[in-house]
Amino acid sequence: MSNISVGRLDVVPVSEQGTEYVERKGLGHPDSLIDGIVDATSVSLSKRYIEEFGSILHHNVDKGLIIGGASRVGFGHGIITKRIEVIVTGRASRGTNGREIDVNGIAEETARKYLKENTRFLEVDDEVLIRPKVAEGSADLGHIFSRGSKVPLANDTSFGIGFAPFTDTERLVLATENYLNSKEYKKKVPAVGEDIKVMGMRENDAITLTVAIAFVAKNVKDLEEYKAYKAKIAQDIIKNARKSTNKIVKVHINTGDPEEGGEVYITKTGLSCEAGDDGSVGRGNRVNGLITPFRHMSLEAAAGKNPVSHIGKIYNILATELAKQITSEYPGIKECDIAILSQIGKPISEPHNLNINIVAGKKEFEALRPKAAYIADGFLDNIGEFTNNIALGKYRTF
Repeated sequence: MSNISVGRLDVVPVSEQGTEYVERKGLGHPDSLIDGIVDATSVSLSKRYIEEFGSILHHNVDKGLIIGGASRVGFGHGIITKRIEVIVTGRASRGTNGREIDVNGIAEETARKYLKENTRFLEVDDEVLIRPKVAEGSADLGHIFSRGSKVPLANDTSFGIGFAPFTDTERLVLATENYLNSKEYKKKVPAVGEDIKVMGMRENDAITLTVAIAFVAKNVKDLEEYKAYKAKIAQDIIKNARKSTNKIVKVHINTGDPEEGGEVYITKTGLSCEAGDDGSVGRGNRVNGLITPFRHMSLEAAAGKNPVSHIGKIYNILATELAKQITSEYPGIKECDIAILSQIGKPISEPHNLNINIVAGKKEFEALRPKAAYIADGFLDNIGEFTNNIALGKYRTF
């Protein structure tokens, strides 16, 4: 396609630069929780639309907020004194031809189910107030949505960003949070809550991980046990890090704790939102699961957007998956950056521009240029299957 451009970047890859920062907000972080809730709501609505009307109707439930509650905790115990609030909002079609579905009912049911499935010590029915406020969508966007009978039309003039491969730091930060929030590790150390944030900093060949963990109060009997857990978890992280990198790894856990006694990071639920920490859609991880300030990034909040025509969701996931595919087929590529730009009202399979930038030698690049464009063409030709998989929740959005 004439709107696919492939260029060569003559730059030092991030993996070879002297310094790098990478962050991941874990499964129980309030920003991740609300991202997960609204995206699960989009999946639920998409499935119900197909069941009731035979196709996915227009919706964007990409606005949401967690308002932190209040709690009283001590070693071995904790209670919630003020409920956590969850607000899900946005726009969604109620139905067509005189038939309607209960959009807000679906949103509330989905939020409740998501929280129950992704937290262990939050008593959702008693400790969370869920308030769905999803309104009917605008007529002009609904019209653009309905016009795309064969290939959906872009709902906006926007862009998506993706890159590959991950650096050691990126792999390590993602793997560390996944490890600590795995079912296996929770069985091993049940005192570790779901609210985990990992900040990685690499200086040359040494990576320092600063990890925040909301410990579960009922599973920590006293300060000495708390300190022992911190030391053990740090060693577990370093041991697990060998799967991601051969670089030197140092770990610091809950650096905000006082040196001697005082209040440490323990919670009733394993979540910081029990005690005033709020969450908002789009403030956390990008669609690759990370926050990477040393890379190109989109500020788009992908979670909750419709999977049919919303470029902020589709093109960010597409760019990420395309970069992965190109670098997996041609591992000699040191870095692949992709940007995809839409025009509102144009078919999503025909972006205004799809730009691929490759970090490789001049000789290698000339051989790679047509191959990268060919792979991109294939992704666009199969955009329908790709968006169907997004609708089914098969790709991460945070």
